[in-house]
Amino acid sequence: MAQVVAQRFPPPQFTETSHVLPVPTEPAVRALGLEDLDLVVLIAALALVSWLVLRKRSRRGVVAVGIFSVLYFGFWRKGCVCSIGSIQNFAQALSDSSMGLPLVVLVFGLAPLLFALFFGRAFCAGVCPHGVLQDLVLLKPVKVPAWLDHSLRLLAWIYLGLAVVFAVTGGGYIICQYDPFVPIFRLSGSLTMVLLGVSFLLAGVFVGRPYCRFLCPYGALLGVAASVSKWRVRITPDTCTQCRLCEEACPFGVINKSSVNAPAPPRVHDKRRLLVLLVLLPVLVAGGFGLGGLAGGALARKHRTVNLAERIQLEEAGTVTGTTDASNAFRAGTDSVDSLYAQARAVQHRYSVAARWCGAWIGLVMGLKLLSLAIIRRRPDYEADQARCLSCARCYRSCPQELQRLGLPVPEPPKATNG
Repeated sequence: MAQVVAQRFPPPQFTETSHVLPVPTEPAVRALGLEDLDLVVLIAALALVSWLVLRKRSRRGVVAVGIFSVLYFGFWRKGCVCSIGSIQNFAQALSDSSMGLPLVVLVFGLAPLLFALFFGRAFCAGVCPHGVLQDLVLLKPVKVPAWLDHSLRLLAWIYLGLAVVFAVTGGGYIICQYDPFVPIFRLSGSLTMVLLGVSFLLAGVFVGRPYCRFLCPYGALLGVAASVSKWRVRITPDTCTQCRLCEEACPFGVINKSSVNAPAPPRVHDKRRLLVLLVLLPVLVAGGFGLGGLAGGALARKHRTVNLAERIQLEEAGTVTGTTDASNAFRAGTDSVDSLYAQARAVQHRYSVAARWCGAWIGLVMGLKLLSLAIIRRRPDYEADQARCLSCARCYRSCPQELQRLGLPVPEPPKATNG
């Protein structure tokens, strides 16, 4: 997902013919002309899906573009560079002025967000190979309870915070490292990651896009952008008949119910609840800030410098027996043990600061989620939630008004049955 550096020098010639060079974990760098092609395809696909969803209202067209995206961005491009992983490139570039941001990463990171600001989540609908691959295996969708859906969606924001922490501290790109679908696109990878990807696809047979909805950090950002989009998915082309068929057709649970027939709750209860949550918000932020500081040390141990320093310290103290390849390589070098310890302390400090802000971020997200759930909105029609709607266009054909517009037969509504 991150931009890969080209191999500048040929591999050394070993006298032992049995030596096998390790297989690179990232695809080779593409020529500039092919990178330009990627950008053109990305913008064209985003524009085409936006038109298909908002003007053409065509689910079939969205699926066709999605299949192309899986083949192009997934299997041919091997899932790299992708918009999801670009979050880490941006975080590292903003925290370290010496880090450059290639044009292809810049466009892949910003273009879907800009489209979401105007046209909703077109990227999720038919451009992102991760999402489309899950959408294609969705055969028997089951409804996820609303309370569980809202709770699980917090994981994407937590994942986003952790990804930024590891990126700005030099700990690695965990979104790329633990991407469950890239091993499928590359037809290679560790057994653990392959099994994880297969598990997501098996879950996706019943749960609509589990990775997109509950873990994808880029999808969380797209949701924020789409929440203020000028143009959005409108289920009915005319008047909502309150038939609720769109609610049944959506496998992602993003149809907001009409409140026409719902009794209005007492306003005094709403005000009290909002006041309590507003007071709780800074408490959650402060608590997250403190807990983040405690977690910083544990996260820092994942960094190679801290890990090596702790190993060297144990070996120096005689607490462990034997050595490791990393400790042997260090002792064969020119750096002193004191220099290594100083570097490790600097890394631990960076992790401590970043983890505190990550904890505050998580507390803020949780508080804002509670506030959003406490605010009751009056809606005249059944409508797709702008932030959570994946623009899949499934709900259109469920609407009797849409079927009438297309000149298709409208099914009879189900007859009410007595208790």
